[in-house]
Amino acid sequence: MNKTIGILAHVDAGKTTFSEQLLFHTKSIKKLGRVDHQDAFLDSHEIEKQRGITVFADQGRFEYQNSTYYLIDTPGHVDFSPEMERAIQVMDFAIILISAVEGIEGHTETVWNLLNKHHVPTFLFINKIDRTGANVDGVLDEIRSNFSKDICDISTTFTDEMMSEELIEFIAERDEEVLEHYMEKGYDPDLWLKKMQSMIQASQIYPSASGSALQDIGVKSFLEKFDLLTVTDFNSSQPFSGRVYKIRYDDTGTRVTFIKGLSGTLKVRDEIVYGNEEVEKITQIRTYNGRQYRQIDQVGAGELFAVTGLTNSSVGDGVGALEEKAVYDMVPTLRSKVVFEPGVNPKEVLKYFLMLDAEDPSLHVTWEEQLQEIHLHVMGAIQLEVLEQIVFERFQLKIAFEQPEILYKETIENEVMGYGHFEPLRHYAEVHLKIESGKQNSGIQFESRCHTDELAIGLQNLVGQHLFERGHHGLLTGSPLTDVKVTLVTGRAHNKHTHGGDFREAVYRALRQGLEKANNILLEPYYHFKIIVAIDQMGRVLSDVQAAHGRFDSPMTELDKAILTGIVPVATFMTYSQELASFTQGKGRISLTFAGYYRCHNEKAVIERIGYDKSADPEYTSSSIFCSKGQGFTVKWDEAEGMMHCL
Repeated sequence: MNKTIGILAHVDAGKTTFSEQLLFHTKSIKKLGRVDHQDAFLDSHEIEKQRGITVFADQGRFEYQNSTYYLIDTPGHVDFSPEMERAIQVMDFAIILISAVEGIEGHTETVWNLLNKHHVPTFLFINKIDRTGANVDGVLDEIRSNFSKDICDISTTFTDEMMSEELIEFIAERDEEVLEHYMEKGYDPDLWLKKMQSMIQASQIYPSASGSALQDIGVKSFLEKFDLLTVTDFNSSQPFSGRVYKIRYDDTGTRVTFIKGLSGTLKVRDEIVYGNEEVEKITQIRTYNGRQYRQIDQVGAGELFAVTGLTNSSVGDGVGALEEKAVYDMVPTLRSKVVFEPGVNPKEVLKYFLMLDAEDPSLHVTWEEQLQEIHLHVMGAIQLEVLEQIVFERFQLKIAFEQPEILYKETIENEVMGYGHFEPLRHYAEVHLKIESGKQNSGIQFESRCHTDELAIGLQNLVGQHLFERGHHGLLTGSPLTDVKVTLVTGRAHNKHTHGGDFREAVYRALRQGLEKANNILLEPYYHFKIIVAIDQMGRVLSDVQAAHGRFDSPMTELDKAILTGIVPVATFMTYSQELASFTQGKGRISLTFAGYYRCHNEKAVIERIGYDKSADPEYTSSSIFCSKGQGFTVKWDEAEGMMHCL
């Protein structure tokens, strides 16, 4: 039986130490490593050794009883959350580690919510019970209060495959069939075990245990119980399907695509479909354990493996029979520019960053041709420090980054018509677009209401293709346009003079001309916050949220704690966790997750500071081009509508 398990936690909760113990107990590694000794098996990258944190979601492999386990040790620092989320999507089961001293911390809540969103069955391990101040019962109460009441402590209630009366009743209370059996015939170990397995699989219950990974207390016992309580059912007789969850370039520069097999089998030299209907041949299959790998000829459903031969695969792609592409929630809200030494070829630097972008698509690396600049999206300052070190170690290139700035977006709040006409000599295309405000955080949507008598279906599809082939700038700050619905109303082509690229020009001009007439608004990223503090500190926090231009829900109280939730701009709240820790003496807890884009709280100031000149944008124009007497001439956006041929 193949099982992929993930180890997740807030930073410094002991994930890597716990993973080392699992690998050591199952004889996958001969020597037990430690993070503080810089010799942990899964933190093998130099950056991880130096910083003492996990940066990359590396995997180990071990055999236990009749199962093969693929173990993924994920980053715990919030700056590397996208790496963690990509790994979550291929997990069969997850184990969240929580410190018995600190209890639930900010990132623990993010992890829990992501696992729930992706329907990953979850176990909990309360770690560090050997430390002064450890309070297992208190942490269990906190988990039940904040996460779920369906937590069952299996440390003492499940031993030698037998359940205590407490656990027997816990299972029976949650299943009518089991309860009926219990009332009529009593406890049946096999029935209870199967029901417990199915309840865990359906995320109806969450088993919990406690121990100390550092002192090796409770880890082996937890593994025995985990193995009994988890089952997977992959079908190797169906056509092959899988999900790309990671891409890396190895030391020789070979692009390596990591895949979770979901059904069927895959062999070397097989041709597979992926991404946008691309078909390529598998040249090599590898199974990894840490940074070591071995080549094999065939893999099956439920296995984690890597292949070479896929030149254009991207993280999240479905492979084989799976067409659906994964969608990720962890979105960077900051943008920074790469700074490199004079004399360095910018295109060479860009080549390296595009490799990093393939490995971490949340970077969204872009090349500004006119400025000869490289920009990227990031989660925070720690990520930039790590990137700086990665680029130097891998490519022997010294770079730096400008201070990260908020990643703004733009939209409109009314409905307009945009007209674009492109007719230099021997070219022709005209497009009429209805542009209106879309649903919040919906991006750009497109539909065609154009009749085929006016524009052939192939050209209508081409209009949509040109709309989505690149991002579009708003007029206020040049930030990406979002949350708009674009409808093709009508258009016209010329049998003789319409050529490739003509409709691209017409679409861009129509979109821009419509924006010129619209009420444009600036959007900024917001956090959804959850803050837990003592009741007497609630007023201070609410005052801080208001000062940060946030909005909060009705406060809730539980015993001596206040629970505060709401949304607040990233720009005004990104450093609030340090402030909260200061005035609560480290006892306050904060969880920040991306909530989406809302209207900018200081729109005028941001527009003035950025100083975007819409007329000087080299990539866009709102003017149209018409032809008269064999010559093309430009007509400004506010005069072009009256000259359109389709009106």
